[in-house]
Amino acid sequence: MRSFIVVLLVALAWAGPALGRTMDRCSLAREMAKLGVPRDQLNKWTCIAEHESSYRTGVVGPSNSDGSNDYGIFQINDRYWCQPPSGKKSSNGCGVSCKALLTDNITRSVRCAQKVLSQQGWKAWSTWKYCSGQLPSIDPCFK
Repeated sequence: MRSFIVVLLVALAWAGPALGRTMDRCSLAREMAKLGVPRDQLNKWTCIAEHESSYRTGVVGPSNSDGSNDYGIFQINDRYWCQPPSGKKSSNGCGVSCKALLTDNITRSVRCAQKVLSQQGWKAWSTWKYCSGQLPSIDPCFK
């Protein structure tokens, strides 16, 4: 038990700056709108963020079956879209470090997620199955 606590404390100390912030549906929608994301997409993006990261910006997902990891509020994959801190091979399609996707400023995450969407569509996110049907209106977030 003692060794578990030590490992946990070391992990938290290492991840310190990457803990990020936790947003909610409306705060994410409003920030994305300010960044120019079309309003008719916001309910889909907020649904994806809810299911991928629980609206947390500093999340690094567990290793995928191919050894890759997913980063940030939209869980963007390091094999294809961002350069992992480990230096392992990546296509880095967004031209961004994965650590940049873990910050409180979601601009890079939003831009990269938009690029993923433009190239692969909504189905790029495994959680799309939860977001592809009728979703609650985002309008109350802007009243």
